Amino acid sequence: MKKTFYLIILLNIFLSINLFAAKNLYLSYKKVPNQAYKNQKIEIIVKALITTDNFDTLSTSFSDSSNANVLNPNSSWRKVSNDTYENSYYFKIKQGNFKLPNISVKLLSNGSVIDISDLSSPSLRYSDIGTGDTRFSGVIADKFVLKAYKTKQYNNKEALTIIDVDALNSNLEDFKLQGITEQGISNIKDEGGTQNLVYYFVTPIYEKKVVITYYNLATKSFKDIRIPLILQNELVSTQTDLNPNDSNFEKYKKIFSIVIFVILLILLLVKRNKILMILTLFAFIIALLYNLPNSKGIVKKDSYIYILPTKNSTIFFKVDSNQNIEVLQRKNGFIKVLGLDNDFIGWIKEDSFETN
Repeated sequence: MKKTFYLIILLNIFLSINLFAAKNLYLSYKKVPNQAYKNQKIEIIVKALITTDNFDTLSTSFSDSSNANVLNPNSSWRKVSNDTYENSYYFKIKQGNFKLPNISVKLLSNGSVIDISDLSSPSLRYSDIGTGDTRFSGVIADKFVLKAYKTKQYNNKEALTIIDVDALNSNLEDFKLQGITEQGISNIKDEGGTQNLVYYFVTPIYEKKVVITYYNLATKSFKDIRIPLILQNELVSTQTDLNPNDSNFEKYKKIFSIVIFVILLILLLVKRNKILMILTLFAFIIALLYNLPNSKGIVKKDSYIYILPTKNSTIFFKVDSNQNIEVLQRKNGFIKVLGLDNDFIGWIKEDSFETN
């Protein structure tokens, strides 16, 4: 009996040791916000402690959620130390009766599951903000920056405004101006916690400003952003017919220089005069300079295109990739360029230019 008793104790100890040794994955929440707002994009950081080196990857799944979308379910795990990995998951809360999903992570080796660990859904307080505020844009963010804006005449009664906005940990996709009929997203980029939005809206031409409000998560308060609606008259004079290659004056100047050269050349062949020879050579150089093709190059990625060649000029837009351009003019450290890929005309700083 004693032998049997000791065998049972040893067996239990052995099983307990094996059971403990078999646990290779431990999950925990590293970052969970205390509160969530309607349409807010929230970040939750999950931490994984791994006690083995014999694995290939981590696989995450989500279950049992309600009114909360996982925005990046396939986000890759990042190694922060020898045995610790982290992942940032973003969730969007739709309404008050929401439930964040349970999180399950598998530790895999050659397609086989080594271990599984689960995290229950965390609890967050909920608040619906901005209700009844006619200036609230619907954006909730840690940071909101109005980078650039421009306004031009849309028709006889209306003006078109384009704004370029950056925001941190935000829901810029929900940006909307109340009381304005014609508006929309021109472009939006989302890189994890950072978003960029290019947005347009149409207002009566007599409007002088638009004030929008967003909720700042860092200060827990509403912030106003003022957008002046100043008609950019220089936009008309710099963008419509400012390709020197297309202006009538430039065309006439090129043709006139060639005509003068041809006339002088004919006179030179007839009279064989030294003065005519000098004048013909001079006319040839002028005609050649006027008719040489413009040099070409590249505007570097993330460069700004300006409306005027001045330090305080309005930014037209920012290029998101290298752009092939034709050089039209140089002035005050700026280069006037014609976009060959996207058909635009504007000014860039000289350090934004590269030759092919």
